[in-house]
Amino acid sequence: MIENSFAITTTFVAYLLIMVAIGVYAYKRTSNSSDYFLGGRSLGPWPAALSAGASDMSGWLLLGLPGYAYAAGIEAFWLAGGLLVGTWLNWLISAKRLRTYSIQTDALTLPEFLSRRFNDKSKLIQTISAFFILLFFLFYTSSGLVAGGKLFETVFGLDYSIAVIIGTVCVVSYTLFGGFLAVSWTDLVQGLLMAAALMIVPVAVMDGGLGQLATDMHNINPELLTLWSDVKGEPLSAIAIISLVAWGLGYFGQPHILARFKASRSNKDLTTARRIAVGWTALSMAGAMLVGLVGLVWVTGHPGTQLDDGEKIFMLLVNTVFHPVIAGILLAAILAAVMSTADSQLLVSSSALAEDFYKQVIKPDATSEEVVMIGRVGVIVISLIALFLAMTPDSSVLGLVSYAWAGFGAAFGPAVVLSLYWSGMNRNGALAGILIGGVTIVVWKQLTGGWFDVYEIVPGIIFSTIAIVVVSKMTGGAAEEVLEQHKEYEKKLVELD
Repeated sequence: MIENSFAITTTFVAYLLIMVAIGVYAYKRTSNSSDYFLGGRSLGPWPAALSAGASDMSGWLLLGLPGYAYAAGIEAFWLAGGLLVGTWLNWLISAKRLRTYSIQTDALTLPEFLSRRFNDKSKLIQTISAFFILLFFLFYTSSGLVAGGKLFETVFGLDYSIAVIIGTVCVVSYTLFGGFLAVSWTDLVQGLLMAAALMIVPVAVMDGGLGQLATDMHNINPELLTLWSDVKGEPLSAIAIISLVAWGLGYFGQPHILARFKASRSNKDLTTARRIAVGWTALSMAGAMLVGLVGLVWVTGHPGTQLDDGEKIFMLLVNTVFHPVIAGILLAAILAAVMSTADSQLLVSSSALAEDFYKQVIKPDATSEEVVMIGRVGVIVISLIALFLAMTPDSSVLGLVSYAWAGFGAAFGPAVVLSLYWSGMNRNGALAGILIGGVTIVVWKQLTGGWFDVYEIVPGIIFSTIAIVVVSKMTGGAAEEVLEQHKEYEKKLVELD
């Protein structure tokens, strides 16, 4: 339990009340399924950019990356650099086209877009895609709830189970009420808080600037300053570097990030949003790495300090260096990171349940109000299942986070990008790519040795892309009506630009 918890508790409670208030306000502006799942396509560049970034990074940005840098030094740059490039390319390649095509097809969800893009009257693409989304996000969301539970447990000394329940109730409250608008507006606030915290903490703790930091790191271990070898002096293999950089490939298939593109109010705004998103990501990544590096020097300089888990370095520095009120605000950034991802995942999962299962399979003539109601029920049901999975702090679901990122990247990434650019892609190719991409992730993860040690997203994307191209060509390419639709999309894209 962290000292001075009363001041920190007060800060946390105030922060949570603000988030719930935003949810209630957004509730009053939510009247139909488009409002609930995509905010009425009304996001400006700042909420679109920061909501995408905040929902992407989760607690990993304030716990995982600092912990990695704390343990491995600037080797962590490979991972951070890959994610930064992936962020930029995703906004550059996918954003405008996906927004345009989703408007033309009147698609609210990613599965719905892929289904309508290829006139899939069987709805197989939509239902299979929705299944993958529900499956992966259950584990993804539960891992976030575990992280939130550990935060409350560490800060307030609460029983872990109670801590997880409190965090879950907070996230569900504003997601349930306000839907996409609430999630996006709270993510805007949370994204700013996360970036500010990651800038403030290392600057406040650092003694003597970057030059002195490099000198101190060299004195601890010169290998901390090398990109091409690990802390033991062993050269990093090509497999290791490729696996780290390849995390950036996952962006093209993440439903909760792609939703921000579809929800933007104009294509012109997306250019501004891209610059904001890349800038935010660069600053946040740099800050997160500095937290780990500065923290390593600080801990080394304070021999009596106990730190059994490098991922807690942010919390240690905040609690030790800052006034309790400031510490409460900075620690709330971790909660912000967890909540901003969990809420987006819940919303995408509920949209898959309501739009892609209920409306397509169970009741095709469901009204917009019914779909919103089912979506809200879905938030509760999915939250309860995720909560159940998260009740064990050492649950193996945490290990499945990489599955989820790779699974979405491989199953949806190639399908989305090729559907936006290649007119010859057809329904069968899309189905093959989604299935083979997802299955490859599961199978490859079980294999070890040699190139089987490469991060599974790499073969997943390669095999998915090959499957889409080969199957599309073998089954006659795109139908005439699909080709005509694609031409119309291209014309509309020019008009909107």
